[in-house]
Amino acid sequence: MNQKYIFLYALIVTLIFFNLGIFLGYMFESHRVNKINEFYVNSEMDLLDQRIQEGAFDVVNIDCNAAIKANIEFADKIFEDAKQIQKFEDANRINKDTIFQHKRFDLLRTLFWINSIKIKENCNASYHNVVYFYKFNEPSIEQKAKQRAISNLLTELKEEKGSSIMLIPLAADNNFPSINLLLEAYEVKELPSILIDEKYILTDFNSKEEIEKYLD
Repeated sequence: MNQKYIFLYALIVTLIFFNLGIFLGYMFESHRVNKINEFYVNSEMDLLDQRIQEGAFDVVNIDCNAAIKANIEFADKIFEDAKQIQKFEDANRINKDTIFQHKRFDLLRTLFWINSIKIKENCNASYHNVVYFYKFNEPSIEQKAKQRAISNLLTELKEEKGSSIMLIPLAADNNFPSINLLLEAYEVKELPSILIDEKYILTDFNSKEEIEKYLD
């Protein structure tokens, strides 16, 4: 009888901890997705404000200094949010919710990129657009290693150059017609790739210096 009670006790304790683990995992996953969604909503509001500024170029005289400043601040925010989101994705298995949010961020960043091009043209801004195209869906082991190395290089470069660089990471394999049109227009055919100032495409490099020479 004692052995039976011990067995039942152990089974009950095991079931309690198992269910508790599932509950905590669910709560943590929900918090992570909600946090990513919060990043997106805040960024979406900032970008909407920028798009209104862009439209205002056609009807009133816009203070270019203010437009450039707002664009730089938004670029820095995208950079910090991207680092935080990457931590969330690295820490947990990617699921449908995170994939959906990731796609939303890609479209948001694409809008920001277009806006950055227009502000640069209208205001003769001196910053550099650095768009990092990478493979998000099932990259090979080789691609993962290469993308991690490029991501680290670009992060280091952004931290050094600061506001002089608009670093825009974009997953290029989610089959969005808008992004596909841009890939075709700028002749980006290999992933990962870096497009600098809508002119230079880099695919093979091993150091920051190889990127920096296009930023002079």
